[in-house]
Amino acid sequence: MKLAEALIERAEIKKKNGQLMNRIKSNTKVQEGDLPSEKPEELIAEYEKNMERFLELVKQINLTNSKTAFDEEISIADAIAYRDYLGAKIGSYRDIYESATIKVDRYNRNEIKFVCCIDAKELQGKIDRLSKEYRELDTKLQGLNWTVDLL
Repeated sequence: MKLAEALIERAEIKKKNGQLMNRIKSNTKVQEGDLPSEKPEELIAEYEKNMERFLELVKQINLTNSKTAFDEEISIADAIAYRDYLGAKIGSYRDIYESATIKVDRYNRNEIKFVCCIDAKELQGKIDRLSKEYRELDTKLQGLNWTVDLL
């Protein structure tokens, strides 16, 4: 199995378990005299089985990511951590940019005038550079996922 296949299966299990939880919750109580449309015990058993597979996959994915080289210097796990770091910075800088570029309309001269205290153009350039680096890193990671065998 390739790493990418394990990642896809892990995502499918998460999605399926989310749906299972909704089904379990909707079948935990019924009106007196009625029967649930599905047996919660069977749904919980299916959830537990999925979670066992999920745990197995996560352990294998983590092992593979930590033992497989991304490039000459770092592992896949380190590349993922760096991608997450870039994503967090991009999100924060976008929030700052939005705050700096919100236009506050004044209806007369007596209202308070706001001025921007940051170079929004420079900040947007930084966001663009970080976003490009993120995309390039993510593309390389995605490609690598299809060539690496799951350990």
